[in-house]
Amino acid sequence: MKPDTPNHNERNVVWLTSLISREQRERTSGHRGLVVWLTGLPGSGKSSIASATQAQLHAQGYQTVLLDGDNLRHGLCADLGFSMEDRHENVRRASEVAKLFLAQGFVVLVALVSPMRSAREQARQCIGADDFMEVWCQCPPVVCASRDIKGHYAKAKCGVIADFTGVSSPYEEPLLPTLALDTAAQTIDESVAQIIDFLTLVRPEPEQRARAPENFHG
Repeated sequence: MKPDTPNHNERNVVWLTSLISREQRERTSGHRGLVVWLTGLPGSGKSSIASATQAQLHAQGYQTVLLDGDNLRHGLCADLGFSMEDRHENVRRASEVAKLFLAQGFVVLVALVSPMRSAREQARQCIGADDFMEVWCQCPPVVCASRDIKGHYAKAKCGVIADFTGVSSPYEEPLLPTLALDTAAQTIDESVAQIIDFLTLVRPEPEQRARAPENFHG
């Protein structure tokens, strides 16, 4: 059970402002920070696409970090189950971590089922709409199940696994995603290319790097 969280004033918590601004970090790296939030059913390709995207961005000189849902549940979110309450808390924690990396000018790739629109909207509000890119890995459940080498879909249908998204727990599709990837029809490389093409639009050319912050973000 998660403890009640007192407000900041009750805990005497004061935010520490970095001596190095996000804009300064972005000028140094030559690109703006952004949170790329990949959502979709289990087996829709989120982690594979996020990992491949990170590799390409790294090769191009981007400062990146990948927050994968399974990895988070091994540590930061190890105390959470799969009830709706815990799923919302899982998204909240991921959002706060993503926000911290964003403040350092990173491109943050988040691969998380995050099945409920309300939780994803809270993530958008936490991070900021201008810095939040929602990417929907759109894939029918039957295709996701066919890729499931761990057999989770079959176990969920038999009742062995409870609260499994797409079988015994709902998934609410994004209404207006920044990008919708047809991961049932296209390859991982094709999906990555779509994301890279979008990010290229928000990366300044080298001669722009020394300009004022108001011109930096396009």
